[in-house]
Amino acid sequence: MSSGRVVIGGSSGFMGQHLQQKYRAEGREFVTVSRSGADLRWDDQAGIDQSVDGAALVIGLAGKSVNCRYTPENRAEIFRSRLDTTATLSSAIRVAADPPPVWVNSSTATIYRHAEDRPMTEDGGETGTGFSVEVAKAWEDALFAEELRGTRRVALRSTIVLGEGGVLGPLRDLARIGLGGAQHDGWWPASKARRAAGTAHLPGAKHGRQRFSWVHLDDIGRIIDFIEDHPELEGPVNAAAPHPVDNTTFMATVRRVLGVRIGPPMPRWMLELGAIGIRTETELILKSRWVLPEKLTDAGFEFTYPTLEPAVRASFG
Repeated sequence: MSSGRVVIGGSSGFMGQHLQQKYRAEGREFVTVSRSGADLRWDDQAGIDQSVDGAALVIGLAGKSVNCRYTPENRAEIFRSRLDTTATLSSAIRVAADPPPVWVNSSTATIYRHAEDRPMTEDGGETGTGFSVEVAKAWEDALFAEELRGTRRVALRSTIVLGEGGVLGPLRDLARIGLGGAQHDGWWPASKARRAAGTAHLPGAKHGRQRFSWVHLDDIGRIIDFIEDHPELEGPVNAAAPHPVDNTTFMATVRRVLGVRIGPPMPRWMLELGAIGIRTETELILKSRWVLPEKLTDAGFEFTYPTLEPAVRASFG
């Protein structure tokens, strides 16, 4: 097991809180960075420089949640929150007298195109188009922008992260009131402004056949440990369980675990109205994300949760 100080940038989110619990249980020293409620704030460059110097591992997780409406203001903040914090960590590593050997920075598997024909891997995957893809590309560009001596960098292309709370909380509530059916794509009007901004989701997989790639939160922590211990892993790494499913199978699994028998399909128009009501975007559930963890499996990583149902059961406690 690796040792040495860990710097967690973006420590207040779903993954950041889990990593704090993990490292605290292991007795490992860690320093947190966040906008508030952490050891350091993002505007304290001197403090971040000091914490990074001599650290064994830097983890960058910061960024405004994409679970929002893609207004111009939110789009700008999604970019800014990722690029500025990544640049802050990069600057700290660049000036360190004893730079950390590993920097793992969040990215997203949304960088890949809508895929119904084949899975996307690090070497064979194709990037997509639109706002979310441009965010992912800019985020990774910021990670690899500077020349950093002695620091191996990994862009952790995470799929949907399952765990207690997170995305499964709202789905559990919907399933229990009979709204836990597959999410069906279909036509929906897209304004010129949304098309120009790249935020218009165009119809894709039908009848709930969009692929759902996921990873359990416990495996995220283990993946970061594995990356730290395997110097051959660098560049993009897909954080995805090896057995993705389609949306129909995913929602049927949620219902089965909860003991809910009925879940009629949810058509696109209903999803769009619901997304407006709860201030989110349907792309998050309608884009087909078909991703495999080729680099991890080739390096010998073994998932605690390789298949979906045990991961969902664990997430529901």
